Amino acid sequence: MEFRKIQDLIRLAKNKKSSIGKIVIEFEAKSSEKSKKEIWKKMENNWRVMKQSIDHGLTRDIRPITGLTGGNAKRIANANLKIIDDTMKKAISRALSVAEGNASMKKIVAAPTAGSSGIIPAAITVTIEKLKIPEENAVQALFTAASVGLVIANNATISGAEGGCQSECGVASAMAAAAVVELAGGSPDQVGHAVAIALKNMLGLVCDPVAGLVEVPCIKRNVIGVVNALVSAEMALAGIESIIPVDEVILALDDVSKRMPLELKETACGGLAITPTGKRIKEKFIGKY
Repeated sequence: MEFRKIQDLIRLAKNKKSSIGKIVIEFEAKSSEKSKKEIWKKMENNWRVMKQSIDHGLTRDIRPITGLTGGNAKRIANANLKIIDDTMKKAISRALSVAEGNASMKKIVAAPTAGSSGIIPAAITVTIEKLKIPEENAVQALFTAASVGLVIANNATISGAEGGCQSECGVASAMAAAAVVELAGGSPDQVGHAVAIALKNMLGLVCDPVAGLVEVPCIKRNVIGVVNALVSAEMALAGIESIIPVDEVILALDDVSKRMPLELKETACGGLAITPTGKRIKEKFIGKY
């Protein structure tokens, strides 16, 4: 592998005077022994599915069989919000849409997991619309995001069962922040700082799904993930740097993952899952299914 750390990606991009996304496409073509066109088409299809997943939740009444959630994407999209601007409103509604679609067994792209699938699509779509960027740039940004996910997976974990939600929504948020910075014309160094800032903000986030379902609180955490990604990207683009280098932040994620109690790693044995309401919901569905 040509890159094992985010800093390797940054160095390669700077040396070749290229973007991280382009570097990753070249690497993938070489390692997979496929043409760049083949690789691009596959990622382009992922992008198509992501957009479809957004549209489904905003144009149809999608609800899981549990009835625990659903309809919130449309509710936000149609609400007269008091504080946030239209871009953030779209990001929130789109993240909810994809996550609700996942809970309702619709087609999604795991990014990097199904439980965090709404973060990257929401972040990239609002960015290309806001900045009037061609969609082909969005596809390239997915390669940038994927490279961040790959490095984290190899040095820590992207599994909630291993590392809590910090490893799912947290990692997705960092991946999305990287994509947004590159889309906005940021430097490779700024990509690294955005990843570090986004991931630091999510360190320690537990995975405590009520009744073991990827619904509560998972769906709303996708909202926090996309907001965090956009804010982290803006900070990096403004020149704000992470004091802790990005690859050290990833190692910290690994450390926190290993120290986190088993009860807070997707087992539904701690946190929100064992609140009185969480227990009542669990009893209801264990009896039903």
